[in-house]
Amino acid sequence: MTVRLRSYWIPGKGFKMNVISRTGLVFIVICLGLTNLYGLDKIDFWDSSPQRGTNYMNHVPQEEWFRDAKSINIKWVRLVYDKWETESRDFLIGNADNYQGLIQQDLAVLKQVLSWAETHGLKVVIAPLSLPGCRWSQNNNNHYDSRIWENYHYQEMAFRFWADLAEALKTYDCIVAYDILNEPYPEISTGLKEQTTVGNGDRFSAWYSQYQNTPRDLYRFYDKMIQTIRPIDRYTPIMVESGFYAQPSSYGEFPDKLADDTILYSVHMYEPYAFTSNGNFRNGATYSYPGAIPFGDGTTVWNRNTMLSYFEPFENWIKRHTIPLNRIVVSEFGCMRRNPGALNYLEDLVSMLEDKQYHWAFYAYREDGWDGYDYEIGSGALPWTYWQAVERGETPNLPRKENPLFNVIKRRLH
Repeated sequence: MTVRLRSYWIPGKGFKMNVISRTGLVFIVICLGLTNLYGLDKIDFWDSSPQRGTNYMNHVPQEEWFRDAKSINIKWVRLVYDKWETESRDFLIGNADNYQGLIQQDLAVLKQVLSWAETHGLKVVIAPLSLPGCRWSQNNNNHYDSRIWENYHYQEMAFRFWADLAEALKTYDCIVAYDILNEPYPEISTGLKEQTTVGNGDRFSAWYSQYQNTPRDLYRFYDKMIQTIRPIDRYTPIMVESGFYAQPSSYGEFPDKLADDTILYSVHMYEPYAFTSNGNFRNGATYSYPGAIPFGDGTTVWNRNTMLSYFEPFENWIKRHTIPLNRIVVSEFGCMRRNPGALNYLEDLVSMLEDKQYHWAFYAYREDGWDGYDYEIGSGALPWTYWQAVERGETPNLPRKENPLFNVIKRRLH
């Protein structure tokens, strides 16, 4: 017979709740009439086994997507809403130039999508592409918006935005993290190179010594963001992304781990970008994997061992600050499906993430704007009949099918 007693301190209530579990039965002992138990197990989602998910970056939200994702055992969805239609300049924010409060019509749409996730049993990470003073470049005429990294005024707006959003969403059990900002780039326009050589993380600590306690201090920004959200929502984990577009090595800027046990540390992986990107295919698929590929200051032979070396500075930072593996998330990775060696790349990368026991989410499942990362199609071209239908003004179904490329991911989902 097994009996477990767990006590939870209830913020703002001044008392504890005891949960007793015995042989499958749960008895809840509540003092002083507590009724709101939301969020007590949100970090448990991440504390168990590595969680495998995907990215939802579609232009038009549809419930069928969530149903289909659940059918292949996707556990969590990194939900991006910035592409959705809005009557305002920027979805939910209103206007990233001057945040005045959540747009209620947009919030209603977001809540509807969250209800679909709850219906189909999927967990959600809310992940904005834009914040006040940091409009996503694709919604900004392909220009980077760096105001948030130059002026504390916009950071204060960002804190208010997240305070409002946390208040609006804190009771949704399906939400298992707030991802503060997709791919922050406080280093841009400071002279720091995005990449130099594989495994070079020292340059970030040197850069931080120059920009610490300025608006470009990402660690300070996250620390203040946590202080903003926690009085409103104590239970939902907060996901932070490293600088220079969520590059693993850039955690070298962080002098320490953040002061919250439920922080999830996220990175993205599209390196070597000269190979994984659509530009490689568009330019004749010059580079293949494994092989010699331009990177940083020169050309590097990329294979699984190179991937391991690329993650080494990040892993050293994790160990130095005693961060458990169940707090590490590779929340985006992928490769344009038609690049030569895409299958080998995904196999090496996914197997490495599995070996390291990181949480992960591939990019992307059934994106409705472009087929380049829709691995269910395979590595071949779309048939001419598909494009003929498009020319006729139709919306043909993509020819998704079982194929070796998607099976690299699909078999890990099960």
